[in-house]
This record gives sequence, C-alpha cells and structure tokens, in this order.
Amino acid sequence: MAERVLVIGSGGREHALAWKLAQSPHIQQVLVAPGNAGTASSGKISNSEVSVSNHSILAQFCKDHNVGLVVVGPEVPLAAGVVDDLVAAGVPCFGPSARAAQLEASKSFSKAFMDRHNIPTARWSSFTDAQEACSYICQATFPALVVKASGLAAGKGVIVARDQDEACQAVLEIMKDKAFGAAGETVVVEELLEGEEVSCLCFSDGTTVSPMPPAQDHKRLQDGDQGPNTGGMGAYCPTPQVSKEMLQEIREAVLQRTVDGMKEEGAPYVGVLYAGLMLTKQGPKVLEYNCRFGDPECQVLMPLLKSDLYEVLQSTLQGRLASSAPLWQEDSSAVAVVMASAGYPGSYKTGVEVTGLSQLEELGVQLFHAGTALRHGLLVSSGGRVLTVTAVRSSLETALHAANQGAAAVGFAGAVYRRDIGHRAIGHLARHGGLTYKDSGVDIAAGNRLVDLIKPMAKATSRSGCNAELGGFAGLFDLKAAGFSDPILVSGTDGVGTKLKIAQACGQHGTLGQDLVAMCVNDVLAQGAEPLFFLDYFSCGRLDVAVASSVIQGIARGCEMAGCALLGGETAEMPGAYGPGEYDLAGFCVGAVERAALLPRLGDVCEGDLLVGVASSGVHSNGFSLVRKVLERAGLDHRSPAPFGKAGETMGDVLLTPTKIYSRLLLPILRSGVVKAYAHITGGGLLENIPRVLPQGLAVDLDASRWNIPPVFSWLHKEGGLSQEEMGRTFNCGLGAVLVVSPPDAQRVLRQLQAQEEAWIVGSLSHKQPGAETVVVRNLAPSLRVPRAQPCGDLGGRQDGAAHGDSGAPRRRTRVGVLISGTGTNLQALMELAKRPSSSAEIVVVISNRPGVLGLKRASLAAIQTRVVDHKLYGSRAEFDGTIDRVLEEFGVEVVCLAGFMRILTGTFVKKWNGKLLNIHPSLLPSFKGVNAQKQALQAGARVTGCTVHFVAEEVDAGAIIVQEAVPVLVSDTEESLSDRIREAEHRAFPAALELVAGGAVRLGEDGCIAWSAAPLG
Repeated sequence: MAERVLVIGSGGREHALAWKLAQSPHIQQVLVAPGNAGTASSGKISNSEVSVSNHSILAQFCKDHNVGLVVVGPEVPLAAGVVDDLVAAGVPCFGPSARAAQLEASKSFSKAFMDRHNIPTARWSSFTDAQEACSYICQATFPALVVKASGLAAGKGVIVARDQDEACQAVLEIMKDKAFGAAGETVVVEELLEGEEVSCLCFSDGTTVSPMPPAQDHKRLQDGDQGPNTGGMGAYCPTPQVSKEMLQEIREAVLQRTVDGMKEEGAPYVGVLYAGLMLTKQGPKVLEYNCRFGDPECQVLMPLLKSDLYEVLQSTLQGRLASSAPLWQEDSSAVAVVMASAGYPGSYKTGVEVTGLSQLEELGVQLFHAGTALRHGLLVSSGGRVLTVTAVRSSLETALHAANQGAAAVGFAGAVYRRDIGHRAIGHLARHGGLTYKDSGVDIAAGNRLVDLIKPMAKATSRSGCNAELGGFAGLFDLKAAGFSDPILVSGTDGVGTKLKIAQACGQHGTLGQDLVAMCVNDVLAQGAEPLFFLDYFSCGRLDVAVASSVIQGIARGCEMAGCALLGGETAEMPGAYGPGEYDLAGFCVGAVERAALLPRLGDVCEGDLLVGVASSGVHSNGFSLVRKVLERAGLDHRSPAPFGKAGETMGDVLLTPTKIYSRLLLPILRSGVVKAYAHITGGGLLENIPRVLPQGLAVDLDASRWNIPPVFSWLHKEGGLSQEEMGRTFNCGLGAVLVVSPPDAQRVLRQLQAQEEAWIVGSLSHKQPGAETVVVRNLAPSLRVPRAQPCGDLGGRQDGAAHGDSGAPRRRTRVGVLISGTGTNLQALMELAKRPSSSAEIVVVISNRPGVLGLKRASLAAIQTRVVDHKLYGSRAEFDGTIDRVLEEFGVEVVCLAGFMRILTGTFVKKWNGKLLNIHPSLLPSFKGVNAQKQALQAGARVTGCTVHFVAEEVDAGAIIVQEAVPVLVSDTEESLSDRIREAEHRAFPAALELVAGGAVRLGEDGCIAWSAAPLG
C-alpha cells in the first residue's frame, strides 16, 4: 500500500527531500509542514498547516491522516525531542533522538564527546563566564580565534576572528549582548585550523554508517569567499579534494567512531549524521556536527542519489544499511546556487515578485524553493535565502555553468547569488593537470558555450535584408531586399558609461543591453535613418557565461524593439585587464536613409519653429559618474530604498531603468516629412544636443514647466547641490528626444506621439542675439524643486497661452469598457496606455463572456473592476447583449473596445454604440475579412499584411478604419509565426487608436467615415 509521508520544515532542504521522496512508487503523497510555495501543490507534494511545535497535535494528525513516516528537516525540532515523542505515540519518524541530537544542539557536549572518543578535532575549551573566555584566548599557546555559541543558532553562531581582540569582542557580543540569544549562554573557544572545509554526511542506523559523496558548502555571501557569513550560498558535490583513501579515513576515524561512541553512551544515533571537517596537514579534523541534512548540501545530494530515498530511510530505521547501502550517481557533478534577498544576511525586503521559472525546465536544471510564498496568485519572496538552482552535469564546470545560467534566467529584483560555487575544486583540478590556455585565464569552451546560447537570441532579430545567423567571419546586409532605392548609410557607436558599475553592484545585467542599443540607435535616428543592424563588443577579465548571456539577451531584446538585426559581435576575455566581476560594453549600429529624407533639413529650420519633446524614462545612460558621486554624498548605495518613485524600489532599481528606444515610435513620423530635425538628448544634456541639429543664427527657448521631470532629477538636483546649468548640461531632465516642426504641423505630430508616448510642445526657435546663449531653459530650477504630476504642456500643447491658465484643472478622461473572452493580451496593451498620465483613456470595467480567463486576472491585478456575463446562461443573443449593455451603462462607459471578444454582437447593440465601439482585426482591411485572416494572407501569397483598428459596423469587419499597421510576410512564415508578429503590431495599433478616439482627435462622421478634429477635445 502506498504511504503518506510528512516532511517537517520550510526550506530548500525540505523541498529537495519532498521532491526525491515523491519519485518513489511506494509513496502516495508527500505533505510538507509548513512548506513553501514550491511544495504548495506539485504533483504528489502539497503543504500542511499542522502545528509541528505541538508534538501531541502532530502525532494525532499523523494517525488521523494515515501518515506512515515523518522526516524531520531542521535541527530545532530534533533538539526539542520530536522524534522521541512521535515514536512514543507509534508514529515512525526519521531522525536522531533528542539525546543523540546533542551533538549539534550543544557545542560543548560535542567537543567533550570527541575528546572522550578520540575523534580528531581542534583544541578547545567552553565557558559560561566572558572574562574567563577572554583570558583563555589571550593565554592559549595556539591561535584560539574561533568563537562559537554552544546552542543552536541557525547555522550562524560561529565567528572566525582575525586576532585576539576580535575574538574577545565576539565573546562579549555572544555572551553579553546576546547576539544569538540563549544559544550563547555557553561559548566554545577553539583553535583556528588551516585547510579546506568539506561536508561529509552519512546515513546511520545506529550501528552501520553509509557515507554520502563529500560536498562543500560556501558560507560567505560573495564571490571569492568575501562578505559576511550566511546560512550557505551554494554547494557542490562530490569534492575532488577528498580522495577515496581520505573518505575511507573519514568514515573510520570520524563517522563510524562517532556512531560507535553514541551507542556506547546509550544514545544510538539513527538518522543523517553530518560532519563538518577541515582538511588539515595533520589529516581531517571535525569542526562541528549537524544532526540532519545540510542546507544547501541536501540540494546537491538528492539529485545524485540513484536509490529510492524512501527505501533508504526505511533501511536506516530498520537497521539494514549493512546489506542495502544506497547507490549514488558516478561520473556526475552537482552544483547548487542559492539566490538570496537583497540585504541578506542582514535586514531584507520580502514580497518581491519572482518570475521566469518556466525557463528552468528547458535549461535542464532543478529549482528548490526556500523563502517563497504565494500571494494573490503571484510568487513572491518571504525569506533571506529564497531559491536554490541545482544542475547535474558530467563535469563540475559544466554543472556550475548550467546552475549560473538558471539563476540568471530567474526574474528576482535585487537577487544576490554567487557565481563561483566550486571555485576551490576547479582550482584543485587545475593544479593537478597540464597547463592550458584556460589556465592563463581564457576559457575557450566558455566562449563557445556563450556563442551557442546567443545564436537563437540573434536569430530572433532577423529582418528583411538580413537573417542574423552568427558564426561567420562577417555579417551581410542586403539593402535592396530591405526596400531601399537610393540609400545613404549612417553609422553610430556608443557605450553605457559607468551605468555598468551600478548594474555590476546590483548583479542586474539584463537591462544594459537595451541601454546599449538605445544609445546607438537613437543617434542613428537623428539622421532620419532606419536602424538596420547592430554589433556588440563585450570585454571582461574572466568570462562569466551567465552574466554575458544575460547582457547579450538584453541586446537582442533591444534590437527587436528597435527593428534592427543583431548581426554579430565580439567577446574579449582579457585576464588582468579587469577586476573580478567587471566588464565593459560597446555597441555599433548601421542604418540607412533615402537620400531625399536625410535629416536634419538645415535649410528648412527657421525662426518660429516649435520644439516637441518626447519623454525619457529617467537618467538613460549618461551622467552616471556624477550620479554615483551624488549617491555617495547622500550616504546611499544601490541597495538603499529610493526616496522617490514607487514604493519598495531601491536606488539600483530606479537608476537601472533602461533607456528608451525611439525608432519604432519616430520613424513613421520622420518619414512623413513634417519633422525638420531630431535631436537625441544624450551626453551633453539639453544645452549641447539640440544645437547639433540647428543652423547657425538660431537660439533655443525651452520652458521646463511644460513637461514632466522625473523625480530622480529633482533628487539629483537637491542632494548634489547641482546648479541649473549643470543639470541642463549633464542630464536629459525628462526629455529623451526633441523634434523641430513647423507650427501648423505641431498638433498633428503631438497627437501621433501622445498615442503611444508622453510628449509635449516644450519650446520654440528664435533668432540668436549676439553674445546670447544658444539654449535657454526657463523654469528649470523651480520645476526641479517642485515636480508636477501634470505639466501644462500636456493640456493639448496650445500656443495661445490658454494652457497655462487652465493648468489647475485636471483633464477629464474618457471612460472605457473592454470586452474579452480569453487571455487579454490586447487588454494588457490598452491598460498600459491608460496608466500613462498623458492618456485620455480610463478603463473602468472589463467584461468577459467566459469565467476564470487570464484577462480577468490581468484586470484585477491592475485594480480594474471586472464582470462576467456568461453567454451560456442566456436564451438569446439579444438577452445576452442587453445584459452587456446594462453593465456598460452602470459604469458610465463612453467607448467600448473589443479585445479578443469571441461573440458576434446584435445589430441593436452595434447601432446603440455606433461611433463608440472599436475592434481590431488581424489583416489590413478590407483584405482578408472574417476568420483565419493570417491563413488567407499566406494562401493568397500576400507580401504584406498587418492589423486594422476600426469602428464596428453591422457588417462584419466593415467599419471605418482608424489605425492600420503593416507587417511584412516573410518567405519562411508559418501561420503561427505570422500571427505572432501581427499580435505585436496589434499591441501598438490598438492603444494608438483608442488614444485618438478617447482624446477626441478621431470620431465617426455622420457619413460613416473618419472625421479628424482640428485639436483634441477636453
């Protein structure tokens, strides 16, 4: 009969035990109490809320629920006698008795025990008086520098001092200041041993020991064994430093001798015995005992165990280890990387969302949860050590690479994890082999792995003219295939400056790629050029494949956003040129523009032209040397809570906000011919970049009260004591791009921009007086001192002064209802639009004709009201539509969007909402109406298709067209790949159309055709 097993604990160790137990055919269900998000509901595994501290209640629960075995993970319940109490109640329990668990629970007991049984350990003494302990430290004939709290201190009660003064201070902190509470009432002072630490665990049935492969924990927080001690930041197994002969010595002189001694003293040891050892020149010596699996050692041992864990535990409990020793994988290595919260092992924030876990299965790694929880359907952090990523591979190096790659794939803001787990073993192996190029610091294999990783990323950026296949000596681009007839090539190169330092400090590398692409693409765009392809240069002292692939994945995403191909790049590993963890980036972009469309058109730019500003996302990628100086002056670092912005954001989060890429937004407007010049506000800020696109003799007059200045600039201005001129010459101050247009064209350009992005009319050009400044920024200092949520320039951009007079009254927003039937991806795009302060739309309700769909969840997470009107519950279409209509009226809806709504509406409903009902169709109407539009396009051999947003008419797909976006049909396209690209276009076109209608720029005329307003309404 299949068993029900209960695992006690909530960490990564307990998840690993439950995971391994669930693989046994003998087990029906694994309960974990209290468990974590990873054990909440996973196949056979689920959590239990039973109290584990009240042993009577626990025993009764086990009887009531037919629990056939309890497995205890952490040390505290063992020391509290949970095994004794459960066994006495008739519940089988795996783990040592309370008497046997004294080996871990009392350091003074364990040291005396080792002396009694001649088990090699460091010289030591225990004390209950702080002064006596300090006298011992100062008078010892050996370095008595290791100070331990005798009781249980969650694996953190050991301090290794650098000198006698520090050791005495540790004694005072433990005994006087109660750093570890009651655990420090007695302290043990030990000799400081030199050598390498290893963890040797075994199963013990009270008589026989069965050793597990030796492992090595990494206690220090940071790479290179730097930083504070932790509960463990990772482990690997097996350790090549422990030979077969040495393991046999450890088995006999430590493990077997310990079990024999406990049996001799009347406390047979049954369970897992963990010996923390130092490999000294005199041989292995015991540092400490643990009476359970280690964490994170368990997370590397369980994946290497070939035997059925349930059978192993039963053999241990039944005294049969001598005849049925467990089997372990040979010729394999396991590496576990622990991901911790920012601030750990000190104070840290919980509730941080964790994403990206679905990728780990594809990478072939195993994830074990620790400090995780489920809140409102989201996975969030709930502790210091949050996740463990474990990889098993044929070699230690490949296992480390895979585990690091897995950790890099997890979306966990501020996550701290080491990238050098097993570095001592790798060094050991290198010293025992012949000299290779890798020994000089250049890892060709790692470089090849990186290329293999980034090939699919680059291929995803393919576009007309280029297939973005990596691996050749050079890349090719076909201008004719890209549709150019008389092109001029335009090139740009840039880096991301010392923003790199912030990313490296935070351990967040994924957004730098977008920064790099943006800095180059936005420059090329200033000539009116379409970005065609991109090349990157990544240089480092030691190649960390996980970091490099994260950066280059960001570059690939940036290229997709920009519409250019990632055609190639260079990865340079240069030992000695960079410090540990450091790297540098450079990018190179090539674009093209038809000769007649080249910008700036200096001959057309004239006095009276208006300047349209496009919002930046923040600091972008310039001025970070000054930013870092201000940060230092303010006494903050990247982990400090940001004194502005969203709740819970750190300074690192804010400063790493990626640079906006403007190509897809601006290219259609630039190609229309109405823009005379475009300036990218990059290094040199507002004062130096706008004049670069102007003819001599013109001056720039900007009014900072007319645009939103992100709060990061106000903070920099205040904390750095920066002058108005310094701000304007260093930073973009909220404007990432500035367009020069004629006054008659300004409103049209503004409306086009505001459909997708925040934009304002921010100033004008005038005749430059002799001796006058080329750029004057009025109201910058007061605007920096008092950031505004709604600048007057957002109120239609009127040039007659009325906007200033109306600035106190907030603009009324159009109330929008959205009808859905499924996942709601277009709904998400519409919600993103409505979140913008400049948007004219407010989504007030989302209605679905199907219960429980993802779109409803998206709306709820955005705090938007939802309703379900299930069509199956209505006898007729008219009755169903009538209910929809009443809900829309209830919420005062003025415009309705059909976002994947899979019901045909009645004529009565369409007539009532005529001119207020918007739909999106996946083709360029009037072509390919009805269902399967993508299939129709492919069958017709169309070279171009796209999407259309239109007013809904009674005839299907026949209403007046508001916005269309073209999507080229590639020769290699399938129905699925074409649908994916059209869907991306829909996510841009639908919000743009909604903004035009909600803002009053577009309406349905009485003749059924589109009517454009001269200026936005409201």
